[in-house]
Amino acid sequence: MKTIFNNRSGLFSLAAAVIIATIVAACSATTRENEKQIRLEELKKQHAQLSDEIRKLEAEIAAENPDTLAVRAKDVSVSVLKARPFDHYVQTQGRVESEYNILVSAKTMGVVTAVYVREGQNVSKGQTLAQLDNSVILRNIESMKAQLELATSVYERQKNLWDQRIGTEVQYLQAKTNKESLEKQLASLEEQNDMTRIKAPISGTVDQVVAKIGENISPGMPAFRIVNNADLKLTADVSEAYVTRIKKGNKVHVSIPELKQDIEAAVTFVGRTIDPLSRTFKVEVKLPSLENLRPNMTGVLRIIFHTEPTALAVPVNLVQDVNGEKVVYVAEKTDKHTVARKRVVTVHGVYGNLAQVDGLEEGDSIIIVGYQGLNDGDVVRI
Repeated sequence: MKTIFNNRSGLFSLAAAVIIATIVAACSATTRENEKQIRLEELKKQHAQLSDEIRKLEAEIAAENPDTLAVRAKDVSVSVLKARPFDHYVQTQGRVESEYNILVSAKTMGVVTAVYVREGQNVSKGQTLAQLDNSVILRNIESMKAQLELATSVYERQKNLWDQRIGTEVQYLQAKTNKESLEKQLASLEEQNDMTRIKAPISGTVDQVVAKIGENISPGMPAFRIVNNADLKLTADVSEAYVTRIKKGNKVHVSIPELKQDIEAAVTFVGRTIDPLSRTFKVEVKLPSLENLRPNMTGVLRIIFHTEPTALAVPVNLVQDVNGEKVVYVAEKTDKHTVARKRVVTVHGVYGNLAQVDGLEEGDSIIIVGYQGLNDGDVVRI
């Protein structure tokens, strides 16, 4: 029993030693990391101080010996900043749709006996596209016409007699009722016969012919597709973040990549609901009639929701992040030479490759080439 106890005590001592060693090692590693971080910060401070001293010495040398300017000056290109209209917009992708892109089906069941149009053919509203088997209905119509002819003859005779007060009123009314009943039945048969014709509901172009002669079709089965490209629109989904900014009438720049064409348009419809899955709302833009524009093409929309009439905007690549500040370098002339000056700016919006900024003035000479690596006060040559 005593031996077991001694063994356990030894194990506990060993475990404690391992834990202590691990803690010491971890503390040592942490201490080394902290020392490296502190050393890094010290070197950064020294680097900044040395850079400042170098710039000061260069400036003093340049002032004492102007001949060195040609050697020290950095070549740059500038552009004079001018106020200009600046559009704030949201860009999204949409799909071209037709107001009239219709699948046409038969109104009754039957076998197709004739197809009168082909794909690509222009048709008018009400034009017959195909004919279903109507042989039985036609026979019934002929039979009904014969019955109606007899009933009409009987009615006219009874009417003449009744006008002369010959015969009974009941006979006259029976003849009249029989004639009118047959007329209604004939009209019903004519209507059924008309339903065997598949007609174009709109004017447009036959985009697809599905119906085939000898095929049995029924209501709801597509027989033709007719498209009218006179009324095309572009539909797109916009993030709900812009729900208060996008309004009917907003200007839209539309680009159709397949046509390599840009279109100026306006928002014609703004959805009133938010899709719960995509968190977007629907926007529609009416498009002009273009020869090669087709439904289901894609388009890129830039929906403008605000225009700043006199904004100062610079290429976004000129805005540099220096020590947590957004800066742009401008060229400024002094008594003896031209130097680079750092301007701290505030960016109000980035659209495309331009950034609207505050902190610059109209007429500033913005350094657009050679701005990388510049410091405030560096001598430059334009």
